[in-house]
Amino acid sequence: MGSIPTRPIEREWGLVYATISGMALRIVFMGSPDFALPSLKSLTERYPVVGVVTQPDRPAGRGRQMRSPAVKALADELGLPVIQPQRLSEPAAMAQMKEWQPDLIVVAAFGQILRREVLELPRHGCLNVHASLLPRWRGAAPIQAAILHGDDETGVTIMLMDAGLDTGPVLAKRALAIQPRETAGELSQRLSQLGAELLLESLPRYLSGDMRPIPQSELPGEPSYAPLIHKEHGLLDFTNAAEQLARQVRAFNPWPGAYFVWQGQRLAVLQAHSMAGIDALPGETTQLNGLPAVGTGKGLLVLDELQPAGKKAIPGKAFLHGIRGWIEGDG
Repeated sequence: MGSIPTRPIEREWGLVYATISGMALRIVFMGSPDFALPSLKSLTERYPVVGVVTQPDRPAGRGRQMRSPAVKALADELGLPVIQPQRLSEPAAMAQMKEWQPDLIVVAAFGQILRREVLELPRHGCLNVHASLLPRWRGAAPIQAAILHGDDETGVTIMLMDAGLDTGPVLAKRALAIQPRETAGELSQRLSQLGAELLLESLPRYLSGDMRPIPQSELPGEPSYAPLIHKEHGLLDFTNAAEQLARQVRAFNPWPGAYFVWQGQRLAVLQAHSMAGIDALPGETTQLNGLPAVGTGKGLLVLDELQPAGKKAIPGKAFLHGIRGWIEGDG
């Protein structure tokens, strides 16, 4: 191995090198949103990343301007080759993947299911940084699902991918507590850092053969699924309990955003909390301690921060002082 260039990893990660069996290790990274950034950045600091696969640019924002995924921006900054196929099955995408000759593929919130042809391409397989404690919350939206269902904790799992939907054997898991008012965006940021740390802790042992992947059937807990979220899922149904609606507001911040329609206008709810023991008819607008509130199937949903359509976000108290008709008889 003396003549082969290596990239030493810091001693805190163990005395290992980015070479396996006398050959330089080649990693391809797949990811798209902000969640994937810490994993990509950390990998490039310690291993040779030969290529990046991310989602295509898509229109976003009010002007529907084309916007690149966060991973593409970072890959460009790092000077890494990038491809953005609509589907991995495209002949050009598969040709590029084969040309990169990856020994390992690392996936973090990529957004496409990997076909068997891709899974079998690297000799060390495909590892996934998944934002839940598998087998709980397999699927596309594990962070939102954990908040929606009132979980006390969640975490990250490093998994060896197979042809199923997050069904592969597990290399490592690490948990963290979900804070009472934490949004999906805030939780995602914490989990992304935790995932990058756990990935780099796990890789040396996995590549050296010192870490046995554990089938999920041997792990505690029953499998559960977190389906893809769509914009319409943000609509608040006030026949539900206030506590459930408050979790919905947190789970869908920043995307797709929780909202309801009042006086024909869409009102986005950025922050809210539930108040038990005080009832109003579901959908009835009222106030509590100077804040706007809405009756639900059980308790009140108190609106701490809102954003009227086409306007900036505004604290609940300022909103209540600046509009008429919220409370019957005040307009």
